[in-house]
Amino acid sequence: MIEFLKFVSGCRSLEQLWKGYQEKMADYGFDRVIYGYTRHKVANSLGDPNDFLILSNHGQAYMKGFLDSGLYFHAPMVRWALENEGSCSWRLAHKQLTEGTLSPKAAEVLEFNRTMEMRAGYTVSFFSPSPRFKGAVSLAAGPGLDQDQIDKMWEKDGADIELMSNVVHLKILTLPYVPPNRGLTNRQREALQWVGDGKTTQDIATIMGLTTATIEKHLRLAREALAVDTTAQAVLKAALSNQIYQIEA
Repeated sequence: MIEFLKFVSGCRSLEQLWKGYQEKMADYGFDRVIYGYTRHKVANSLGDPNDFLILSNHGQAYMKGFLDSGLYFHAPMVRWALENEGSCSWRLAHKQLTEGTLSPKAAEVLEFNRTMEMRAGYTVSFFSPSPRFKGAVSLAAGPGLDQDQIDKMWEKDGADIELMSNVVHLKILTLPYVPPNRGLTNRQREALQWVGDGKTTQDIATIMGLTTATIEKHLRLAREALAVDTTAQAVLKAALSNQIYQIEA
């Protein structure tokens, strides 16, 4: 585990980190992993899915059925993660199904998982200082493993897996991530950075050697790319996704 934590601390890209984490989880029998993080959670929504940070090695069919169709919002373990921190066996969801306490939509999620050979696993939910932020990771066991086997393994190695997952989560938060259709050009990034530093449009035009009209255009396009109404919102969203104030844009 120490070697893995050294690897995590030295990662300089999300791709490198995610590949290493997948490989490490596979050592414990978790061959399919989904990491999700949102900074836009409110009472009845996790925010715009286009703003989620989603990392997964699941196949396209699973991601389309689980994420694109909105099933994720009703998933029993997602609901657990929204209300709890730490780790939880998927045995909980199967127990709820047996007891008849799941909603029809939640039961649909379990049936969908069964058809995708996702019958056993664990979910790790991460601490957040803000009610708007939430992150969790779903660890699905290989088709040849059942929940009894995974629970037994977790008794031995679960604390290490939870620790490694938390460190990976914290590392992810420091690395740049561009959600689909939310990318900025270098000029848009630079203009937003100067706005964040308190510069006026005229100041930014002088600094960047452009006209004020061009700066206004870059800021407008940045707002459109980030799907926000104001430049202040654009600065915030770009900063939260680590698209600005980075050594290497």
